[in-house]
Amino acid sequence: MPASSPWLAFVLAALAAIGPFSIDTYLPAFGAMGEALSAAPLQIQQTLTAYMATFAFMVLWHGALADHFGRRRVLIVGTALFALASLVCALAPSIEWLWAGRALQGMVGGAGMVVGRAVIRDLYEGEHAQRLMSRVMLIFGIAPAIAPMIGGLLLALGGWRTIFFFLAFFGAWLSFLTWRFLPETLAHEHRHPLHPVLLARAYRRVLGSAAFVLLAGAVAFNFNGFFLYVLSAPTFLMKHLGLSAQEFGWMFVPSVLGMTAGSALSGRVAGRWQSRRTIVVGFALMAGAALANVLVASLMPPGLPQSVLPIMLYTFGMALSMPSLTLLALDLFPTHRGLASSCQSFLQVGINSLTAGVLAPVLWYSPLTLAAGMAGFLTLGGIGFVAWCRRAGGCVH
Repeated sequence: MPASSPWLAFVLAALAAIGPFSIDTYLPAFGAMGEALSAAPLQIQQTLTAYMATFAFMVLWHGALADHFGRRRVLIVGTALFALASLVCALAPSIEWLWAGRALQGMVGGAGMVVGRAVIRDLYEGEHAQRLMSRVMLIFGIAPAIAPMIGGLLLALGGWRTIFFFLAFFGAWLSFLTWRFLPETLAHEHRHPLHPVLLARAYRRVLGSAAFVLLAGAVAFNFNGFFLYVLSAPTFLMKHLGLSAQEFGWMFVPSVLGMTAGSALSGRVAGRWQSRRTIVVGFALMAGAALANVLVASLMPPGLPQSVLPIMLYTFGMALSMPSLTLLALDLFPTHRGLASSCQSFLQVGINSLTAGVLAPVLWYSPLTLAAGMAGFLTLGGIGFVAWCRRAGGCVH
């Protein structure tokens, strides 16, 4: 398949969607799984922890493996194993088996996101890379928005096990798409050995780069401002807003619209705006959304549409800024893009795990605490970007 094929963006975006689908599709089924497996709510929540823990560990290695074996082989094997792990979850007779299946899903669930970003930078530079990254980020952003709606529908149609059968089919389908449509983008002469000493030096170089950590941290914190609501969706929508498991679309459809508009604008301004200008505008939009969210939660009762419109504006700004932030981070290490992408994902997933395991259960207590959490994450992301700008000579050139 030529690099310009219209299938490329679709396949890369679908691969990136594995992670969000693994987390968000089964959220509406927490109650049903607890009843079926005689498990306490905390035990069901630990299925998410099991996934996130192995996911966070393995994203450090997907890129290094792809730098050694090639992008295509790692993606085909990873998606096939994801399908197998999903079957383990679907057939789990006990909560312990479900923990095991989720841990196996996490081990391979990050390959698409990590390796896909490296593929983009293998093929393109500058505005072309930003446009393709924007398309991929669009689907990546849509995935956590539509996944709970799909999960709610599957739960109503066939029960919670149907959700994991769906994920098994999704993984197998992606394995076929990768085999059929994705070319190998890393030439043999550009591959790196898996020598432990050389790998340790490369990891130390990437994770020891203050510029890289600041940019990757900005991406991670900005995303968590929205991810907090994804994780808290059952409580936020069903408890605070009084909606059912089949009505998650009241929050996620506006979020999708915001991401769609932000990604479209990012692609449109590629080559016209400096990347830093794109990021600054995105931050300004997110700041306005976070402030509006706090004011609505403080001054108005929870309800529609006022409680979800700020989230839509936030995702618009997030989708506008994320492609440029991501490319700036990867461009710091052009000869180790796979490994750099792994390190970026590791930082993001680490923060995601902290949010899932600690912060979300504390912050979903009320709409105001959730709004404060969004504002806090955005503040941390803004601090990271401003600190990077100062090192690089200014935020706007």
